[in-house]
Amino acid sequence: MKPEQPTHSGSAYRQLEVLPKRAGLPNSRFHDLRHTFATHALASGVDVKPLSDILGHTRAAFTLDTYTHTTGDMQKRASEAIGNFPTDIFGEELRPWEESAKTARERSV
Repeated sequence: MKPEQPTHSGSAYRQLEVLPKRAGLPNSRFHDLRHTFATHALASGVDVKPLSDILGHTRAAFTLDTYTHTTGDMQKRASEAIGNFPTDIFGEELRPWEESAKTARERSV
């Protein structure tokens, strides 16, 4: 049996042009896949440091600045985490910020 030969590097680029065209999709650049991959990896919880290594970057900050884009889901999770800070700090029994808001709502009714 003959050993498999490595795939020519241009094959992936050609397929990236051919396959979307056959499916009636817009053409994409290979580099667009890196952006999409990095964004989805972060959104799925992959830590930025290993992701940076996977992408071949020496600094995680470069990965974050260049190859990732914030998704609505990421913003929502960040908002929820930040919204829990007061409870994390003061505990459930000390929620003065909610009492103040409740009093203000009652006065406006």
